Parts: sequence; C-alpha cells; structure tokens
Amino acid sequence: MLFAVRCPLFAVRCLLFAIMKTEKLTKHLFQTLLVLSLLITAGLSTAVFGQSPPNIGVSGYVSGDSVGRGRSAKGVVVMDIPSGFHVHSNRPLEKFLIATKLEIESPSGVQVGSVIYPRPMMRSLKFSKNRVAVFEGRTTMRFNVTIPASFGSDSAQLKARLRYQSCNDELCFAPQTREVVIQVNVR
Repeated sequence: MLFAVRCPLFAVRCLLFAIMKTEKLTKHLFQTLLVLSLLITAGLSTAVFGQSPPNIGVSGYVSGDSVGRGRSAKGVVVMDIPSGFHVHSNRPLEKFLIATKLEIESPSGVQVGSVIYPRPMMRSLKFSKNRVAVFEGRTTMRFNVTIPASFGSDSAQLKARLRYQSCNDELCFAPQTREVVIQVNVR
C-alpha cells in the first residue's frame, strides 16, 4: 500500500527533474516544488498507515542505595515496549535489521562491564520470510559497575545511550537513540 502512495509521488518528483532540465525553472521554484512533494509523501504515508512510533519507556538504575568504594554493583536499563510492538534484538538474524545497542559512558576510573542482553523471542513477521529475533514488553539489560577504592566523589553519573528500531508486524519506524542518566551514590 505504501508503494501505491509513494509511486505517484516519485513520478511527480521525476517529472519535476525533467521540467527543470527542459524549461529551466528557477532554482527557487524547483526547490519549493521538491520540498512540497517530500512533505506530501511524508503526510500521505502517515495518513495511510495512521501510525507513529510507539512511546517506549526507557529508564535505568543501579541496584542498592549506594555503591561502596572498591565495590561493584549491578546496573540496569529497562525498556517498556508497548503491546503490539517490538524492537530487534542485539543480534538480529537478518543483515538489514537494526540491532538494539546499549552503550554506557562513565566518569574517569569507574569501570562498566559488558552489557548482558535478555534472550530474544523468535517471531514470524509479515516483512520477513524467516523468523526474527526481537525484544517485546519489559526488556532488561544488565551490566556491572565498579567504583575504584580511590574514587574522590560521593556520586557518579553514568550516561546510558540506547539505540533501537521499533516495529509492529507490518512496518518498522526510523531508528531512535534514547539517553538515560543513571545516578550512582558512592559511600
């Protein structure tokens, strides 16, 4: 259905390029018409599908009230994916799918271990002949945080950057990056 909407608009854009070459439209008029055709394409595809990306909640914390100097604690980032939607796992099975990726930035001296992703669910979806590895519902990613014995502050701030692509059974939305600040109290 999206092809049916975009195909005539693509033809309009091609026609605009042809007109520009043959009738030497002014650059400003050409740019205006091109921008209008792009806006119409975006508006029609939203109107046809009536969908926008889901509101995926992303939060993070470190277990316990505080972390002692020279000690480690478990860090957690949670995605709350609404029903009817999914995100691709950290290891999608198709090359064209965009993996979920969590990166943690920490202050100097604070060590962050590798992220442990949950086991994905295997789903059969309309856009792929093969089963797809996805995360759905509440998805929890874990990592270790180690505060050095010589850490000089009473707190540390971790910056979690989560990149993912949300989809439903029929279409995928543009990839998004969400950032979460995780406050760590140090004792």
